[in-house]
Amino acid sequence: MARLFGTDGVRGVANVDLTAELALDLSVAAAHVLGDKGGFGDHRPLAVVGRDPRASGEFLEAAVVAGLASAGVDVQVVRVLPTPAIAYLTGHLDADLGVMISASHNPMPDNGIKFFARGGRKLPDDVEDAIEARLQEPWARPTGAAVGRVRRHDAGSQQYVDHLLGTLPYRLDGLNVVVDAANGAASRVGPQVLRAAGAQVHEIHTTPDGWSINDNCGSTHLGDLQAEVVARGADAGVAFDGDADRCLAVDATGSVVDGDHTLAILALAMRARGALAGDTVVATVMANLGLRLALQKAGVNVVETAVGDRYVLEAMRLGGHVLGGEQSGHIVMTEHATTGDGTLTALHLLAAVAQAGVPLAELAAVVTKLPQVLINVPGVDKSRVGSDPTLLAALAAADSSLAGTGRVLLRPSGTEPVVRVMVEAATHEQAAGVAHDLAEVVRTTLG
Repeated sequence: MARLFGTDGVRGVANVDLTAELALDLSVAAAHVLGDKGGFGDHRPLAVVGRDPRASGEFLEAAVVAGLASAGVDVQVVRVLPTPAIAYLTGHLDADLGVMISASHNPMPDNGIKFFARGGRKLPDDVEDAIEARLQEPWARPTGAAVGRVRRHDAGSQQYVDHLLGTLPYRLDGLNVVVDAANGAASRVGPQVLRAAGAQVHEIHTTPDGWSINDNCGSTHLGDLQAEVVARGADAGVAFDGDADRCLAVDATGSVVDGDHTLAILALAMRARGALAGDTVVATVMANLGLRLALQKAGVNVVETAVGDRYVLEAMRLGGHVLGGEQSGHIVMTEHATTGDGTLTALHLLAAVAQAGVPLAELAAVVTKLPQVLINVPGVDKSRVGSDPTLLAALAAADSSLAGTGRVLLRPSGTEPVVRVMVEAATHEQAAGVAHDLAEVVRTTLG
């Protein structure tokens, strides 16, 4: 049986893969594992529950809250807020667990459930496995005054905003910024924070209706943001995904400033003020070789991890590092957050621009990227990526063809039913050729 938890919680098509029944059962199991291992004694557990604006989040939220309360957990419902806000509030309210209902950057029909432990920290694999193992197990149901109580926590949004503003190293006065919130969870708090920090803010895709989340907007579709920044003559634009745990940016010309650029900009700014512990940044295997070369040239070390901000976080925790992230815009700043936070990232990236007094493009130019081609191959058996001999031979041949001038990465997605083929090379044509050839082998071999 396949593992229920993926790279970032449980995801699937809402009401097909992720049903109200499963959401309720997961919440009961999580209450037993995270609340107090099932026997609460005198301790009355507390949970924080939030969601992104997807229509399906409404019934899934009801199921999650019902499951938690039926297991004797008091629930603070904060409604629509970003994933990092739920992580923050879990710690701020001294809750035993947090629950975020979101499928992040996935299309609207999908949804997901991710859990946070006390302090707002993501769960390690063994804790997720423990929750999965306790699904639908017999348990003693509380009655009377022992059942959980459910309350709205309307102050959560402002508490999160105040927290973000408290991290600001330099105000954004004078900056003209466009914000694309993907019609998602940061549609209100994202622009609110940047305005409070001093920026002049223009909003696009900040009117969530339950159906339009991530629909040709946000960090996975930057076209509208690029056009709006150029049309308005703005200094920069920032885009969040549906649950706002990631941020990508564009400069005044509309050119993309991705997570690799952002990591480099933040690393150098933090080191300049003595805030980069160990002069080290944590990045994933998907980071462009250009980032590594730029940071090494600047005397900053790079620790490499598997893809997924949970793995970035784990490496940061083990090494005592304070900055890490992914090319996709998941940036983790552990001085201020326990997970990736798109609004926090935007705030600090723009603060670096304001403090330097130079265009974002000039700061981003520290990273000279190798041409990179990424192809997603759907409909294949991704479990055989690391074992199929034909595919492994093709991978070795592709790597050899680059003769040390680039690299090849082949990996199954942890959140989608695809295999990702990534190639970096000296020219785009070479990268595209190697990537397309290898992708065809993946299709024919694993299809």
